[in-house]
Amino acid sequence: MERTVPTTGSEEISLYMRTYYSLLRTTDEVQVRSFVESHMGMNSSLHVKARDEALDPGALIYCSLRLPRSMRCTRLVVMGQSERVFARRGYSKVEQWVPVEAPGRRRRTFFDGHETMAAFIASVSDIDDLIPMLTAFQIEWNKMHRRLHDHPILERLEAHRDGGDPQWETMRGEILGALGLSSDDLSRLESIWGDEFVDFLCDVGRAPKRLAVRLLAGSRVDYRKATRRWWSFITDASPVDLSERPVYFISSNVHSVVNMLSGFALRREDDLVRHLEELGHGELMDEYTRIRSGETASRAENLLYFVLKDYMDAHRDDEVWAQREEEEALCGIKHIDSHHVFDVEAQVIEMSRLRPDWFDPRLQRPELDRLARSNAVIVNIDYPLGMGAYHILSQIATSVDSLLGIYSLGKAATLNGRIGDVMIPYVIHDEHSRNTYLFNNCFTAAHVAPCLVHGTTLDNQKAISVRGTFLQNDRYMDVFYREGYTDIEMEAGPYLSAVYEAVRPTRHPTNEIVTLYADTVPFDVGIIHYASDTPLGKGRNLGTQRLSYFGVDSTYAATAAILRRILTLETSQGQDRG
Repeated sequence: MERTVPTTGSEEISLYMRTYYSLLRTTDEVQVRSFVESHMGMNSSLHVKARDEALDPGALIYCSLRLPRSMRCTRLVVMGQSERVFARRGYSKVEQWVPVEAPGRRRRTFFDGHETMAAFIASVSDIDDLIPMLTAFQIEWNKMHRRLHDHPILERLEAHRDGGDPQWETMRGEILGALGLSSDDLSRLESIWGDEFVDFLCDVGRAPKRLAVRLLAGSRVDYRKATRRWWSFITDASPVDLSERPVYFISSNVHSVVNMLSGFALRREDDLVRHLEELGHGELMDEYTRIRSGETASRAENLLYFVLKDYMDAHRDDEVWAQREEEEALCGIKHIDSHHVFDVEAQVIEMSRLRPDWFDPRLQRPELDRLARSNAVIVNIDYPLGMGAYHILSQIATSVDSLLGIYSLGKAATLNGRIGDVMIPYVIHDEHSRNTYLFNNCFTAAHVAPCLVHGTTLDNQKAISVRGTFLQNDRYMDVFYREGYTDIEMEAGPYLSAVYEAVRPTRHPTNEIVTLYADTVPFDVGIIHYASDTPLGKGRNLGTQRLSYFGVDSTYAATAAILRRILTLETSQGQDRG
């Protein structure tokens, strides 16, 4: 069936992508300045001031959250799928370099301590993510450089860095004036760069940024090889033979599913509350008090899950980590880290070993004792980026005994809702395949709304899976908004392309309307998104806002819906498998 949804009409985005993909075919380095003109011409909704001399704080903050701090010293970014690819192209033992991380993007990245950063990529989506981000970062760095390099504040910053000028607050006011930033924007940058913030400003002031990139391998085969190696690590570490087990597949995160099934945080409520008191988190303590007194409908469980991460980080050398591993093992949960390839953690959960008495209260239902006779396994992965979803699900579908359900929970931008809302689509247009997928989403608002306190559940939505977060502009969004598409994300389309290939005899088509209804798909398909961005508000993205504590409300409401669905299916139908 031919597609009737109109094209986006954004030739500027297509031109930009053609520019960097054609240049990346070379075996030599490519200067990022080669991408700047087409990047600016794209008029990205994430980089609204790309052409202005004034700084674009939203774009700068967004990039700073998603690139490692070592970017201030980096000249060359090298991209490859595995340590073998790096070694074959002259970068041996990159995994012995210094591992570097970014707070807002999961990607295995290493820095050689001099000027080269190695980034492990899982699919073309990593390229579509990295290239615009590096380009935007260089553009904004060089704007700052032009403002700082002849400014008297630079010498004072260097003196402060060297310990000779302690008057930071006075200097801070001068920095605001020199850069033209608001106090809030400067505070965000200070928070992101931490104790390297002054070093960052000094580096910016002394020299312009001249980044280069190099793609070591980029064929479909290279990505498939990397995915196959990733899966081999999962199967080798799995406590059960996944090729002989029926599987419920979840793409979400590595905390919410386990927290709701293990009860680890709930059994340590006193310790977590004491941790809050010791750290002086007055706002969260007030929230806890309101919950326990019944003054708010918020869930105490969500607050405890939110505090757990900080608590575990604060007790990294304590026995509580061993206790957590031991207790999760008792209920059949196995964590498996990613090695030598891209960064996607996994968890294998044996349903027969789950302990319903440890479940989050929202998961309680009749006949959970039947789980003890289940032979099914939950495979939960930390959601990949874009086309990485296609490669991973394709690999899993060909490797396990059978798929019982495929569930995806991820972040999205909303054109009609608010941050913290939950969107449930029934139509997904995929910019990778250009297909429009019509499918039976097993979830409706009724599955999520009872557990959602601070947001709204919007079902019957139309979603678009985009190539990258920067690869959008006003014209692009307007075309789809006029056609009723209000949910913008990156993984659902690639997942449905993999679903198509799991149930049809051919590779997924391109530029068609594709139906994936229950009569042709023999397993559950459920997709839920929670709103983290509102791109129609200029510059309002995760670079300028954070979901904070209230973001766990939508995450756990959606997680509860997924787990309740799996538990219902397994207790009612699992026995029929014998």
